[in-house]
Amino acid sequence: MQITRRIFRVEKSQIHYLRTTIESYDGMALVRTVDPHTAHIEVLIAPGCEELVQALAESLAVREGLQMKPCSDGFSCKKSSRGL
Repeated sequence: MQITRRIFRVEKSQIHYLRTTIESYDGMALVRTVDPHTAHIEVLIAPGCEELVQALAESLAVREGLQMKPCSDGFSCKKSSRGL
């Protein structure tokens, strides 16, 4: 099994919070900042944890209003009207 690699665009001010929240689930995933200027992060998900990461992202969106906009590896996601 291989690590699943996902690229997201988030609000710049939320990068640290997302990193510490996701990485607090020991062994589930790692987060690295790909580009701090455009607020692109990479989430490296351990095998078998894809659904857990998805559930956590959905929970953060509902409970705290945090958005992790999926991007292609080419970072093609665009800013939304909310600044994401």
